[in-house]
Amino acid sequence: MPTMRYVLMNGNSTIFFVEMPESHAYQLSALNLRLHKEIDKLTADHVPQLPYAVAECDNVELHDSSIRIVSGLDYINELEQEFAAVKESAYPLIALLTEIRALQAQLEQWYEEEL
Repeated sequence: MPTMRYVLMNGNSTIFFVEMPESHAYQLSALNLRLHKEIDKLTADHVPQLPYAVAECDNVELHDSSIRIVSGLDYINELEQEFAAVKESAYPLIALLTEIRALQAQLEQWYEEEL
């Protein structure tokens, strides 16, 4: 059974965990930091609300039913859709989308091979 890690995300007064393969969790955290660094440079009217990756852990035991655990692939797919929908003209959004899609492709391959 593959080892998973959990990235704790905090955004809009909600917290949730993203379940990632152990080998890819750091990539999600790094991507999140990069997106936060660049998101203020976007000039589009609609820019996705991006949660902050605040921690990584090996195990999660939830005691609050309002907190959810999201599949890493589901999270990345949603993130890709949100950024692909941005109508940006002044910032090279394709660079951010390329990074999102690279992790998306890695996760798709990982899930095909491991599960």
